[in-house]
Amino acid sequence: MNDGTKSPARGQPWAVYEPSDAEPWNLCRVVHLHRRAGFSATWRELRRDLKDGPKASVDRVLAGTSRADGVPENFAEMAALLAESARDPERLKAWWVYRMLFGPDALTERLALMWHNHFATSIAKVREAATMRRQNELFRTLGRKRFGELLHGVVRDPALLVWLDAPANRKGHPNENLARELMELFTLGIGNYGEADVKESARALTGWTVADDTFKEDPARHDDGDKSILGRAGRWKGGDLVKALLDHPATARRLAWRLGQEFLGEGAADAAGMKMLADGLRERDLDVGWGVETVLRSRAFFAETNLRTRVSGPTEFVVGAARALETFDAPPSTLVLADWCARLGQDLFQPPNVGGWPGGREWVAAPTMIGRANFAAALVGGRLGRGGAALDPAALATRHGRGGGLGDTVGFFDELLTGGSGSRERVLAALGTLAANDPATVRRAVVLILASPEMQLN
Repeated sequence: MNDGTKSPARGQPWAVYEPSDAEPWNLCRVVHLHRRAGFSATWRELRRDLKDGPKASVDRVLAGTSRADGVPENFAEMAALLAESARDPERLKAWWVYRMLFGPDALTERLALMWHNHFATSIAKVREAATMRRQNELFRTLGRKRFGELLHGVVRDPALLVWLDAPANRKGHPNENLARELMELFTLGIGNYGEADVKESARALTGWTVADDTFKEDPARHDDGDKSILGRAGRWKGGDLVKALLDHPATARRLAWRLGQEFLGEGAADAAGMKMLADGLRERDLDVGWGVETVLRSRAFFAETNLRTRVSGPTEFVVGAARALETFDAPPSTLVLADWCARLGQDLFQPPNVGGWPGGREWVAAPTMIGRANFAAALVGGRLGRGGAALDPAALATRHGRGGGLGDTVGFFDELLTGGSGSRERVLAALGTLAANDPATVRRAVVLILASPEMQLN
C-alpha cells in the first residue's frame, strides 16, 4: 500500500463501512464487492444486494450464500465426480474452474486462489494431479481458520514438500529450500531473519519427507543436535520451528500484507492502517476469518480510493466475465476457460516460481490486453465450447428490463460488468451513430466493454 494520504478511511480504516452522502451504497460498490471477494455477480444478485445494503450483502458473501443464480442443484456431486476424473493437469484445472464458476461459495474459492499464490506449488514438479488436488482442498478447508492451522497443514502437505525438496533434506546433508521459503514467503518476509537462521531451520526440518504420498517424519534422518534460530537455542524440530515462526510479530505483518494485496488497491490503507490490521491479527491468534471479515466490512474496502484500483488477474477476469453474462444453460467448457486463464498469464496449478504470480501491472502488458480482447470475442461469440452458439446479450438485457434502445443496452452492460464506469459513451461512439440495437451490435458492444481499461480494474 502507499502512504494513503488521499484515503477518506485514513485513521480508522477498519471501522465498519456505513453508507453516507460522500460514500453511498450504490451499484459501483456492489459490483466492487463481488469482483474483489468473488468472481463477479449476475444482474439479479447485484440488484438484490443494492436493495439489501452492505451488511446483508457482506453477510451472504461470508456465509457462501451470495450466489442466487447458476449454482446447479447437484453441484457437490458434479464437483466430486470431476475431482475423481481429474487425473491430468488439464482436467484438474477444469475442475477448479468449474468450482469457481458454478460453486455456491465464491469467497472460499477466491481465498483458495490466494493461498495457492501464497504457497505457490507447481504440478510441473509434483507431477501427481491427485496430490495437487488434495493441497487445493486444504486451502479450501483451512483457508479461513487460524493461520497456524493452515501453516501446520501446508508445510506437511506432500505437494509442497516435494515442490521444495524436503525429501532431500536429511542429517548431514541439509537442503534449505523448505526452510528458506517458509521464512521468506510463508511467514516472516525478507529482512526479519538471517542466513544463519535459514541454515539452522533447515536442520530442524531434516527428516520431514514423503512416503506413499503421505507426510512422514523419519527420526533416522533428523538432525537432533542443538540449533539457534531467531535468537533461541534448543534441539528444535520442524514443529518447534513452525510454532516459533507463528509467534513472531513479522508473521502477523506478512499475513496482513497478503490480505491487503488480495482485497485492497494502492492507497486504500496507509502503513498505520496495515499495522492496525496486523496487530488485530496477532491479538486474535492470526485468525484469518477475522481478518477477511474485518477487511470486507471496512471503510477501507468500500472507500473511493479502493474502487477500480486493483488489476484483475486472468482467472478473475475469465470466470467473472462468464458468470456476469450468465453463461449457465449452455456453459463454456471449463477446460477451455482454464486454458484461457493460462494464455492470459495465470496457469492454474503451475505458478511460475516459488514466489507465485507477480500480478498487478504484469497482468496487463500489451500482449495480454490483446489476449483479453480475444477472449472476450471468443466468449461472446460462443467459441468456448462444443459447437456453442453466440451469446445473445441483447436478450439478456431485455430479460432484466433493459434494452429500450442501444444506449440503454450498452449502459446496462457497463453497469453489470464494471458498476457503471462511464465507458458507455465511448462504446457508443465506437459503434457509430448508425448502429442498430440488434444482437450483432450488442455483442460487439459487450466485447468492447470487456476489453476496456475499466474492466481490467476491480
